[in-house]
Amino acid sequence: MIPSWIIIGAVTFFVALGSFFITPRDVKWFANLSRPRWLVFEPLIPVIWTVIFVCGAASAYIVWEKNPGSPITWLLMALYLLVEIITVAYIPTMLRFRSLKVGEVLGLIGLISGVVLAISVLPISLTAALLLLPYLIWTPIGTYTTDELKELNPLDA
Repeated sequence: MIPSWIIIGAVTFFVALGSFFITPRDVKWFANLSRPRWLVFEPLIPVIWTVIFVCGAASAYIVWEKNPGSPITWLLMALYLLVEIITVAYIPTMLRFRSLKVGEVLGLIGLISGVVLAISVLPISLTAALLLLPYLIWTPIGTYTTDELKELNPLDA
């Protein structure tokens, strides 16, 4: 039997790979956008998201181990997966449509889904809920940044 942490980690990793479906032309559009002066942490964003995904996978593992295979646990795993898919879809979808508004909407949907997930796992495990805090803190920052990009680049909103 494959340990649950390996399966959860593998699912997290392979869903995160979905963000690589970006064409160079799309990346060039985003790279040419004007940025706010305070956006000095942009090079750290991949590291930040890596930490967030690892924390999310650890949270899912804790929840799974509390009651493996139960219908509620499966529903929570589906919610974890939904949050990750929304998160991973953020950049490629925004770049494909060349629309910062699309990114902002996905960011808000991700935040709402993350809050629902955290509230849902809190009765099961405080630790699992706390591991979702990096996502809940960072997602509004990313969404706000996208909103600022819209203001600086109205033709690309």
